[in-house]
Amino acid sequence: MHAPIGHFDSATPAPDCLDELTAPVADAVRTWRGSVPAEQIVYVDTDPQWADTAVFVEHYGRDLLERSANCVVVTGKRGGETTLAACVVLSTTRVDVNGAVRRQLGARKASFAPMDTATGASGMEYGGITPVGLPADWPVLVDSAVVDLPYVLVGSGRRRGKLLVPGKALAELPGAVVLDGLGVA
Repeated sequence: MHAPIGHFDSATPAPDCLDELTAPVADAVRTWRGSVPAEQIVYVDTDPQWADTAVFVEHYGRDLLERSANCVVVTGKRGGETTLAACVVLSTTRVDVNGAVRRQLGARKASFAPMDTATGASGMEYGGITPVGLPADWPVLVDSAVVDLPYVLVGSGRRRGKLLVPGKALAELPGAVVLDGLGVA
């Protein structure tokens, strides 16, 4: 199979390579629901030595810079309550944690989650966290610019490998909320 974006040596429909994915991501693909068929989610094998964004796009395709998204875990706090959420923004932007995230979560304070919290609660590797397969009770805040892409490159749950996902499929994830301005320049 040829990858819909980028220049990868191998591309495989995610349902055909569940063993390459972390357990929560594999479970999400296995039980996928939505208007986009699971077979349109594509796993591409990537070498962790090319993980840095600048090196990654040079190796796998310059077009990926504008078609890649980062998924970061944040915490929102209000009173004694803490909410974990994921934010998905284009890799050329940063998450508006103190504005859009704080308001959406109704939090008094919002910040990036510590690495141990992000990996422990998601069941995914740091640097590979993806919105596919996150706990169902988490809000998944997705910038509208990500949803507008025909395909977007996101993590696979591991440092090795990535997922190519139709942008509109991210808007259908459990807990997804599409927001304008979540990612800022």
